[in-house]
Amino acid sequence: MHADPLATFTPSVRDWFLRAFAEPTAAQTQAWPAIARGENVLLSAPTGSGKTLAAFLWGLDRLVADPSEGRTRLVYVSPLKALSYDIERNLRAPLRGIGGEVSVAIRTGDTPQRERQQMLRTPPDVLITTPESLYLMLTSRAREMLGAAEWVIVDEVHAVAQTKRGAHLALTLERLEALAAVQAPQPLQRIGLSATQRPLEEVGRYLVGPSRECTIVDTGLRKPLDLEIRVPVEDMREPGEHDVVDPAVGGMGTAAGGGDLVGRGIEPVSDLAGTDGSDPAAATRRSIWPAIYPELLELVRAHRSTILFVNNRRGAERLAARLNELAAAADASDAGKQGNGSGPPETIAPAEIARAHHGSLAREERLVVEEELKSGRLPCLVATSSLELGIDMGAVDLVIQVESPKSVTRGLQRIGRAGHGVGEVSKGRIFPKFRADLLECAVVARRMREGLIEETVVPRNPLDVLAQQIVAMTAADEELSVPAVHDLVRRAYPFAELGRELLDSVLDMLDGRYPSEQFAELRPRIVWDRVNDTIRAR
Repeated sequence: MHADPLATFTPSVRDWFLRAFAEPTAAQTQAWPAIARGENVLLSAPTGSGKTLAAFLWGLDRLVADPSEGRTRLVYVSPLKALSYDIERNLRAPLRGIGGEVSVAIRTGDTPQRERQQMLRTPPDVLITTPESLYLMLTSRAREMLGAAEWVIVDEVHAVAQTKRGAHLALTLERLEALAAVQAPQPLQRIGLSATQRPLEEVGRYLVGPSRECTIVDTGLRKPLDLEIRVPVEDMREPGEHDVVDPAVGGMGTAAGGGDLVGRGIEPVSDLAGTDGSDPAAATRRSIWPAIYPELLELVRAHRSTILFVNNRRGAERLAARLNELAAAADASDAGKQGNGSGPPETIAPAEIARAHHGSLAREERLVVEEELKSGRLPCLVATSSLELGIDMGAVDLVIQVESPKSVTRGLQRIGRAGHGVGEVSKGRIFPKFRADLLECAVVARRMREGLIEETVVPRNPLDVLAQQIVAMTAADEELSVPAVHDLVRRAYPFAELGRELLDSVLDMLDGRYPSEQFAELRPRIVWDRVNDTIRAR
């Protein structure tokens, strides 16, 4: 192993890196030698440790040193569309500094048809995509551009490894491997990026499959946390009212997803601000939101850039709107005091300090709000899980979580959006909404401080996922040998123990041999020749 982690790179890449950075991070120092040797690597490091550049730089170096036109050689897979666009932006600086002619393209569900056709005519050197788009590409004419793939980078692998979506991706990677093996003399090199997981060996097996070796690079560092739980009321239970851990009244309360302590719902802005002569304390006794909103607004205004996480899209839209209304009311009140003292005007001018961000936003709007937060023009972004993974949000100095994040891993991921740079402290504030939520928040926060994350469990043999992938495989090829399909499927870790009997049951179902007449209206998807043991699309 070289003492200098940059020794294996070409002079242009090495010179650019030394101009741009003082020195490699621990993650880069440990990962680059293994990646340069062609090993499959799982790199586990905290947010802001430079692991994305650690994964990309060797591939970019090879693309500059040994260019080839019309071949997509590096595939990057992100679980989030927003992260895909972020990565594409972040690659511009090293590509300019290195000076090579390396083309980069994004293929997601948002990609216009014109750009998709352009990719087919002129395949990019680097393809940035999502698990679902990669699956669709392997089932269409676009698979021809993937046959020359040499490296595949799977970002935020921990976010999918424990789900059926992850099992789906594992099979897609095996299909990509089989396609690349036709042209490439060496196996596809897999590089996985992950936040801290337990055990890392299980995530490594998920990344490469049961029959391949994986080098695990664990920097062993935890980001310093400035973490507090904020309870904005003295008592989260009122005598004589229903218990918040019981089913909610009328579908309005917490147990029904409404988020209110008792059945009345969210108070109007006039009640929140106390401008109509009502008693704010009385409103607080009916709902915890009037107590939460002012504290949220105070925290947002005390910091340069804030991400506020909620657990659903409706909550994100609603909370952003309430913060803007409350900010407008407060600004108008201050203006009235500074003027003639007659109080705020009847019409309150809108003051947009917060906007919502979630997966349902159009691509253009999503990019606009991300850029506004990064540039400092927008003080607060109210987000769902759409912003919790590796996106570089720049100068975010506070993360607020309303309600428990539901897991230690998710809590660390979200709070880690603040202080995204190397060595910076991540500052987070958690607001529980009801008593049971307070208990959960306390447990999650304690385990976050101690680094006691949940154990990773990879799902085994999800047959619905298998059925979908088999239909896609038959659509892409004229005829497939069932034993060959069985071997390919078992190379994916979630299906490593799949027996032939289970596979045959799936093929029976896809061929129209249903266990009950209730399924008779379902159209068969494949033809299974049991004599020759082959399958093809119907």
